[in-house]
Amino acid sequence: MSIVDQLVEKAREDGASDIHLICGLPPKYRKDGQLEDMFPKVLTAEDCEHIAHLLAGDSYREMAEIGELDLADTYAGSRCRVHIFRQQGVPSVALRLLREKIPDLTTLGLPPAALDLPSQHKGIILVTGETGSGKSTTLAAMLDYINHHRKSHIVTLEDPIEYLYKPDLCAINQREIGKDTRSFADGLRASLREDPNVILIGEMRDAETIETAITAAETGHLVFGTLHSGSASDAVDRIVQVFPEGMQPQIRLQLSMTLQAVLTQQLVPKKTGGRVLAVELMIVTDAIRNLIRAGNTPQIANAIATSSAIGGQTMDQALVRLVRSGEITRDMALQYAHDRAFVQKNAI
Repeated sequence: MSIVDQLVEKAREDGASDIHLICGLPPKYRKDGQLEDMFPKVLTAEDCEHIAHLLAGDSYREMAEIGELDLADTYAGSRCRVHIFRQQGVPSVALRLLREKIPDLTTLGLPPAALDLPSQHKGIILVTGETGSGKSTTLAAMLDYINHHRKSHIVTLEDPIEYLYKPDLCAINQREIGKDTRSFADGLRASLREDPNVILIGEMRDAETIETAITAAETGHLVFGTLHSGSASDAVDRIVQVFPEGMQPQIRLQLSMTLQAVLTQQLVPKKTGGRVLAVELMIVTDAIRNLIRAGNTPQIANAIATSSAIGGQTMDQALVRLVRSGEITRDMALQYAHDRAFVQKNAI
């Protein structure tokens, strides 16, 4: 068994989510959001070079020349996402353990209204949050729900491919950026000629990709995408601000007509150990469409807060519910809150 397999096996057995390998430090893994040492032995430059060679394989030269490399593979029976990068001339590794299999959508702790989102047939659904907040897992569970419940064609654009789907009712094509297509924008443009019903965009990172995603939604496709943002209103602002000022009114108009929902996720430490998912869910109503169109994004949070009748909730409302259910402490909710005064008043 290789050193990589040994590390992954121990991390999986100990319930860790990530492994970090850095020259001059012991191997570390992330448990319940905190970094801990895996073994006392400090990694040497030779250790790090050896591990980078094992992970990169034939792509090692590419990593050595460019300075970083993304890939996904299976080690010790676990699917992993790997990022290798050079720092101070020596390779470092950040390795994310993915779940053994795609979880059932109902087991993630999402708001009940979020379970209806995969039943949509067109428009844009965004899953946002910081790195490590479970965005990829939520999206995989949504696509797998579609896979088992309707006869459709799913095309994914990923960098790298993380979860591997087993086609059931759906035909599924998974394309990796840099291997199967040059970029998200190129792959997305091509996907519109591939007769898809559902398109997953691993990251909506530039104007060309976002504009093509909006076009795909306007022409009757269901588009899932991710963004790094801390709230639904931030996600709207981030999309609009990618474009030149003269284009922004048109993008706001198109986004107001195509956006269906935004989920923003945080993983919050539980009282009893482990972490629990806290989710803001914006279901786009006519009132929210008007706010997007007019550029009044600061008012979106209030609109979400008053949409509980259709299943919407702000992040602060989600945190208050987790305190009241006994899953997290009030102090922890305050650490993760957007509006600390609201949480302080209501988390009792």
